[in-house]
Order: sequence, then structure tokens, then C-alpha cells
Amino acid sequence: MHTILQPEGWAKPVGYANGVAARGQLVFVGGQVGWNGQCRFETDDFVGQVRQTLENIVAVLAEAGGEPGHITSMTWYFTDKAEYLANLKGIGEAYRAVIGRHFPAMAAMQVVALVEDRAKVEIQATAVIPE
Repeated sequence: MHTILQPEGWAKPVGYANGVAARGQLVFVGGQVGWNGQCRFETDDFVGQVRQTLENIVAVLAEAGGEPGHITSMTWYFTDKAEYLANLKGIGEAYRAVIGRHFPAMAAMQVVALVEDRAKVEIQATAVIPE
């Protein structure tokens, strides 16, 4: 479906790809936060919000006939780098439970705040559904 772009001689990245080439229908998933479909937060736990955020991305993608393996890139925004780093194991477990062992091109960054005050993480995704 997609081709992982890994320059010769580069160290293999863990948990992401340096680049992805794909052909098909583009799907852009707007920034999702860790609330449910009724815009209500069920937890203030960082990993819990990550899991819900990923589930939201998968739900939006499914509306276009897509699945997690079609995701080509993700941008993660979080409000506390230390909290993100302290929860890497749980984040990885939540990621694999929702997305599987598919690792698109990714970027992650700490931001001062997110628009939703209770949100600890927001993720934007791009996917390519093969034609």
C-alpha cells in the first residue's frame, strides 16, 4: 500500500518512519483530542487521552473507508513534554492497541496550550487510501 522511505545508511527509526510514499485518495484528519464523540472528556489521564485521541482518528478515517494502516503521517501536540516522556510505555501500548504496528511519518512537539483546556494531547493525521 505504502512505501517506507529509509535512506541507505540511516539508523532505523523506532515507532515512526522518516518518510512514506503513497498513491490513492487523500484523507486529512483534523486535530483530534482525547474526548468522546459527544465532546466530553472521560479522563484526565495522559495515556487515556492518547488512546481516545487515536480512537477518534480511526473513527474519522473509517468514514472515508480507511483503516489505521492507511495513515501516512501524524503530528502530535502535547502540553507537557515531561508527562509525554514519562508515559512512553503506556503511549506505545495504547498506540499498538488502536493503530497496530503501523508507524507512519511523525512529528511531536510540546505546545503552550491546546484550545480545549482539559486536552493534554492533540493529533492531526493524513492518510492515503489505495484506489
